[in-house]
Amino acid sequence: MAVAIPAVAPSATVEKVSPITVQQAVDALLKWKNSKSETEKPKLFDSDDEFVYLVLTLNKLPPKSRVNAHKIQLPHSLLSDFSEHCLIIDDRPKSNHTKEDVQTKIKSENIPVSKVLKLSKLQSNYRPFEAKRKLCGSYHMFFADKGVIPLLPRLLGKHFFKKKKIPVPVDLKHKNWKEQIERACSSAFLFLRTGTCSVVRVAKVSMEREEIVANVAAAINGIVELMPKGWGSVRSFHLKLLDSLALPLYQVIPDMKLKIEGAKRKEEAKEEDKYVQDKKKEVAKKDLKVGKKKGRIHEVRYMDDTIGHEHIQDESGVEEDGDVEEEGDEIDEMTIEPVLDKKKRKGSKTDKEVLTELNSEKKLKKAAKNKDKSKKDGLSSKRKKENDLPTKDEVSGKKKKKES
Repeated sequence: MAVAIPAVAPSATVEKVSPITVQQAVDALLKWKNSKSETEKPKLFDSDDEFVYLVLTLNKLPPKSRVNAHKIQLPHSLLSDFSEHCLIIDDRPKSNHTKEDVQTKIKSENIPVSKVLKLSKLQSNYRPFEAKRKLCGSYHMFFADKGVIPLLPRLLGKHFFKKKKIPVPVDLKHKNWKEQIERACSSAFLFLRTGTCSVVRVAKVSMEREEIVANVAAAINGIVELMPKGWGSVRSFHLKLLDSLALPLYQVIPDMKLKIEGAKRKEEAKEEDKYVQDKKKEVAKKDLKVGKKKGRIHEVRYMDDTIGHEHIQDESGVEEDGDVEEEGDEIDEMTIEPVLDKKKRKGSKTDKEVLTELNSEKKLKKAAKNKDKSKKDGLSSKRKKENDLPTKDEVSGKKKKKES
């Protein structure tokens, strides 16, 4: 049953959505619907029950998911005079209401309720899924005592939630039953679950154009009032039919801060790439330097080995072939050059000083060799003389030379 609620002008209801935009969207949807009905085949039942949907998109997810819907008052009710409603009451021992008392009050006050269902009957007679599905399709709207609302999700099943026919709570302790039920009948229901997008039924195609526009404007205003930050929580509003495209009514333009942040991120990425490239170049240069150093160290080791070998050769005075060096031999240039290079790297002495040192060392070594040679010659001559001395014969007593 429709309740006489004064219609509010769309211009006073909507702040950021132009009434002209709402009217144009409604006209476009109705025109599309009429053109589609002309091309399609006639249906068995009239399609006047098709709804007009308002699509809400939020900037952030809702802080908490809510099972019960938010009620938004509309100037024109979506229910007709022939709509049937069901009221679920609490018949447990602690409850003060009986089915007979509730029915007598409904008839006396002309409350728009056609069926009174007890909680015990719901538990016993509507256990199968098929029974629940038939109950959901038998009535347009369900009401329930406020005390039994926590028990209903388990008893009704998921089909009620799928069809969005969750019972509306009614406080039966108060006497204003009719006012509560009529306000619920003339309201749109907003379900805020775990997503940012929600759909609200705001009108019917069978309504007049002005009534649809008034309902859309009132729904937008009621939704914005429910949001914690008002228009700051809303990203967009769209209007659509069941099979039509969604026509935009309101949409937030992205802030310039986002663009600046994006540019900063690009610059930071470029700087990071440049830093990485510089690091790679430095590592490559270090690798080249290390390679060069390794080559030098290898050459120095090779020179040291040759120098040590030559030093041993000089001390012994014998080459690998066993030939003794003569006194008049000059210093080999190949042996001097690595020593000169080594002395130069140390930076201690000049070339001339190094040459004089090498010559002096060479002379000392040759002198030592000559002494050893002279000693050996003296020993050999002494032994020769001793061998040449005559010896006495033990028998005859005469001196006799030793046989060589």
